[in-house]
Amino acid sequence: MAHIDADEILPNGHVQQMAAEGEITQMHRGHEYADEGDTFDIDGQTFEVTDVTHRTLGDLTDEDARKEGSEDLEAYRERLNRVHDSFEWNDDSEVVRHRFEPANAE
Repeated sequence: MAHIDADEILPNGHVQQMAAEGEITQMHRGHEYADEGDTFDIDGQTFEVTDVTHRTLGDLTDEDARKEGSEDLEAYRERLNRVHDSFEWNDDSEVVRHRFEPANAE
């Protein structure tokens, strides 16, 4: 277990703020940026990574999209296309899901 910078797992301040407000509870990334048990801070609040799972884009569901702050999977796809210049959705593309919660959550 390590204490990591929030930037490692959450790519920008807007996403970090959404996580701090509980609107985002997981983040899929192209690589593994944390291990289960790692912690990070946002605005003085500590979060713990509770699960790190290798998946494919084709595994993602509307529920996954909502946990990442999108209305549904289609809105999530559109967001990825908007924020990544050369992104192309491929169901077989490998991604890593990082789930997290406030460290003092019971």
